[in-house]
Amino acid sequence: MTDAAKPKLLSSGNPQIPKGDGDEAVQAYIAAMPGWKRDIGRRLNKIVERVYPEASKAVRWNTPLYGKDDGWFFSMYCYKRYVQLTFMRGTSLSPVPPESSKTEGTRYFNIHETDKLNEALIESWVEQACRLPGVKL
Repeated sequence: MTDAAKPKLLSSGNPQIPKGDGDEAVQAYIAAMPGWKRDIGRRLNKIVERVYPEASKAVRWNTPLYGKDDGWFFSMYCYKRYVQLTFMRGTSLSPVPPESSKTEGTRYFNIHETDKLNEALIESWVEQACRLPGVKL
């Protein structure tokens, strides 16, 4: 990706990506994730595809979303120091993801550069999340 083609990073550290539907839009977001976060994005996308291959994908508000017919169940977002995973019905997951939200039912899990990615835990959360009712945004 040339410098001219690189998406602008928002002040939060998240890439600014056009709204879009489908895997192509999500892949554009992942390709624009800065540095080490790109590998995390690829790994998370593979987890969702493995667990729930029929997941709907879209990018809204510079955020890749994963969902099903009744709404969204998972997203990710880049911050300067971490990638934040959002589980829209996170308070219904076991174990409950550790970070709280101002949005009722939503929970977060943050991945920092030096963290070892616990794919089994994330896979378990995605498995549980895709069985719960989705959230309309």
